[in-house]
Amino acid sequence: MSQPILQLDTVSKIFGEGASQVYAARNVSLSLTPGRTLALVGESGSGKTTVARLIMREYHPDSGQLLFRNEALGKGDAKAIKAYRSAVQMVFQDPFASLNPTHTIRYHLDRPLKLHQKQLSGAERLASARELLERVKLDPDQLLAKFPHELSGGQRQRISIARALAVNPQVIVADEPTSMLDVSVRLGILNLLNDMKRELGLALLYITHDIATARFVAEDIMVMYAGQVVEWGAMESVLGNPQHPYTRLLLAAVPDPDRRFADTPPGSELDQIETIRRNAALPQPETLQVGENHFIRPMPA
Repeated sequence: MSQPILQLDTVSKIFGEGASQVYAARNVSLSLTPGRTLALVGESGSGKTTVARLIMREYHPDSGQLLFRNEALGKGDAKAIKAYRSAVQMVFQDPFASLNPTHTIRYHLDRPLKLHQKQLSGAERLASARELLERVKLDPDQLLAKFPHELSGGQRQRISIARALAVNPQVIVADEPTSMLDVSVRLGILNLLNDMKRELGLALLYITHDIATARFVAEDIMVMYAGQVVEWGAMESVLGNPQHPYTRLLLAAVPDPDRRFADTPPGSELDQIETIRRNAALPQPETLQVGENHFIRPMPA
């Protein structure tokens, strides 16, 4: 396996002070490797987007460090930060809000090329924009002159992906990239992400609350709750044999047409939801290996 290109090393982010202090991320560690996808899953408010913002340097960690190509990325090295911003790109959740409605699709693709590949002439940038659209399976002749409001949600999200690819990134952070799209077009976006990973050797962080899509695109998974990663490892091991009570609750929340919630046997974990959630939110400093490439943070007894 390749060496990680980007790592979070026991990173924490705290908001508030004193009694109102909240850990949005607590001692989070992860590695992103070329050609592989890591899925970060959890319910709303679990800290997933905080992790994305730490990686994108919208937030600076209160403790721990961000490593890029095995080097700690601080605040003062302008050259290293510029290289990082070119190498790490984000695809946002909302394809309606992430594109400027006053500019054409050509402008949205031309701008990152102009900023990050200054050696290109205008004609070369146009050729690159056409290639980018073709890579995301869109017709440049039909779309370059259009405005975002003239496109469907799926087309806009493909434009967002093309824009991220314009700077030749090595890492893509995709934050709920299909959650605002019609079910009928989600598979196309997921296939596109898989193609990018395979053909370009990208490291992909796929953030979602949807376990089914995570399973489709990722080799590895991390389950997050209350700012902590509670279980992580190989996708099939974690989902096939979940060891943390919260992970089992998360999987049990996936609709099952063959089971009514009222049929939950007394005393089962589904009958202890609030207790499990309360205990899972407490600090869990220990790490326990429960299988090959499969780990949990045991809840306090």
